[in-house]
Amino acid sequence: MPPDLPALFVERARDHHAGVHACTLAELPDLLGVLLAGASGVVLPAGTPPAWTGRLGPPTLAGDLLTAAQLDAPGLAVLTGCALAVAETGTLVLDGGVAQGRRLLTLVPDHHVCVVRAAQIVADVPDLVRALPDPTRPITMISGPSATSDIELNRVEGVHGPRRLDIVCLSAAR
Repeated sequence: MPPDLPALFVERARDHHAGVHACTLAELPDLLGVLLAGASGVVLPAGTPPAWTGRLGPPTLAGDLLTAAQLDAPGLAVLTGCALAVAETGTLVLDGGVAQGRRLLTLVPDHHVCVVRAAQIVADVPDLVRALPDPTRPITMISGPSATSDIELNRVEGVHGPRRLDIVCLSAAR
């Protein structure tokens, strides 16, 4: 029996301290509105589907126009899609494609919300390599919020990137 890739992805992403939320396309705007309600602003990459943004309350900002200093503003969040996701490791894979934007968008703001379609989830890293649309493009692999541990193994999140990562797993129907 083949593995349930979305379920494995959810389990592994939660192991990395990511918030993981499941919904259908019809439920997506409301869920995104809730997840991003506390943000001072929401950065949107070019190509963000308009259907995703219908319930966003904070002001939205065009990600392609912002500098690193502007992206580091307190309370700022970014909403992206992804190219693929890896079930075995709970990893998001971004390649700068549509609804992903440039790498800086996902590495600087304090909160990253990423939408993953079930069809984008592959089993493992070899499957990822085979499935990459353009293997020559630079990719960013994200497994949970930014984190580090000191010598006493005290975990600190957000030192070198987003302190919060929420993943929305989008299914065709529930």
